[in-house]
Amino acid sequence: MVKQAHLYIKGDVIGVGFRAWTRMMAKKVGVGGWVRNVYDKPEIFGVHGGVEAVVQGEEEKVKEMIELLKKGPETAHVEEVEVFWEEPKEVFEDFEVRK
Repeated sequence: MVKQAHLYIKGDVIGVGFRAWTRMMAKKVGVGGWVRNVYDKPEIFGVHGGVEAVVQGEEEKVKEMIELLKKGPETAHVEEVEVFWEEPKEVFEDFEVRK
């Protein structure tokens, strides 16, 4: 059964290669979904923005990906990751970086 997590990643995560790293890790782990920078939700991310992602796949793989995102690449500083489990509305075959 496909599980899906919607994540809000806060900290120094924009302009440090976070999205490209996330896509690479998603391919390695074997999950689908997407990742993007967000600048227009200060109520969630604060004034500097953050990263939003949807991760979809087998539950154990999604959990593995969440743990990776909590650490992030060496170039980033992740302060907090909010995780919301949700019912998938569509199935993602790949993992993409969205604008």
